[in-house]
Amino acid sequence: MAEVTTQRDSTTIRQPYPTSPTGIEAVEIEEGILWFRLPLPMALDHVNIFAFLDQDGWTLVDCGMNTDETRSLWPQILHSVLRGQPVRRVILTHHHPDHVGMAGWFQSHFKAEILATRTAWLMARMLTLDIQDRPSSETITFQERCGVPPDLLEKYKNRRPFNFADCVMPMPLGFTRIQEGDRLSFGGREWRVRIGHGHAPAHATLWCEEADIVVGGDQFLPDITPNIGVYATEPGANPLKEWLASCRAFSRHARPEQLVLPGHKKPFYGLPLRLEQLIDNHLAALDRIKAELTTPQTVHEILEPLFERPIRRKEYGLAMAEAVAHMNWLYQAGQVNRVVDSRDGAWRYQRS
Repeated sequence: MAEVTTQRDSTTIRQPYPTSPTGIEAVEIEEGILWFRLPLPMALDHVNIFAFLDQDGWTLVDCGMNTDETRSLWPQILHSVLRGQPVRRVILTHHHPDHVGMAGWFQSHFKAEILATRTAWLMARMLTLDIQDRPSSETITFQERCGVPPDLLEKYKNRRPFNFADCVMPMPLGFTRIQEGDRLSFGGREWRVRIGHGHAPAHATLWCEEADIVVGGDQFLPDITPNIGVYATEPGANPLKEWLASCRAFSRHARPEQLVLPGHKKPFYGLPLRLEQLIDNHLAALDRIKAELTTPQTVHEILEPLFERPIRRKEYGLAMAEAVAHMNWLYQAGQVNRVVDSRDGAWRYQRS
């Protein structure tokens, strides 16, 4: 996909900013709207933060992951980028750590109002309280069902798993709920809340019709596809079904001239086309999987056909979660059969 084109129509994705802000730099999107980035300790090495200026101070959309580097950057950003003016409110698009990690810091130290969907806030607060030294029996069973090879499974059993609290500040009680159809006022503009699902439950997006701006979080990314995953907490979930339905619902409101402010990568024009691409990407993946399932196979065994490349060790967890999401869609749609193999306890799937 092209990084920058010169047209603004329904057949192109246009990214109007050739470079991205770094460090404590910021880009002014429009008067009173700033874009800056915070680092992430992973392959996707940044998260976008958007700040909106009002008479009483700033409204932030998302706030970064709780890491040493982020904690050292925020005071500098507050002093320089945000000109020493207070952060009055933080709107959380969804509950993932790179978006909510510092919310408790703003709430505790600055008395900032936290706005989120009820599901996002409850998920974040619940997960910060769930700390485990070793994987739970349910998680191990889920790995076995996915057909994780014995050597990888043994390593998994004997190490401390990822804990949400490792990179998310404690979240005090109290938040303001946002939900589908709500109207919010910040940044001198009026915004409509529209909710999506699939990447995260009850993911908030914000639409400003008067300025043709959409704050997309991870629901709308320009040139990468958000992870759609299933985990041991809800092994029968069908987030891909929810994702496809959300993309189709958003398409009714999308227009080529809207500037999308995404959670990662660069702002872009061309939302109608991007939604089509996001849908088509997963439909093609489902077709690739079905083509492989002429014989019984595990989730582990269809990773490479699904992603069309070898999966590296550090990608394995997210890749497995996304593979289960695609298998669940096929299974619940009646397009594949599934049995538990008595030899190793793994699910094995075969085309119906």
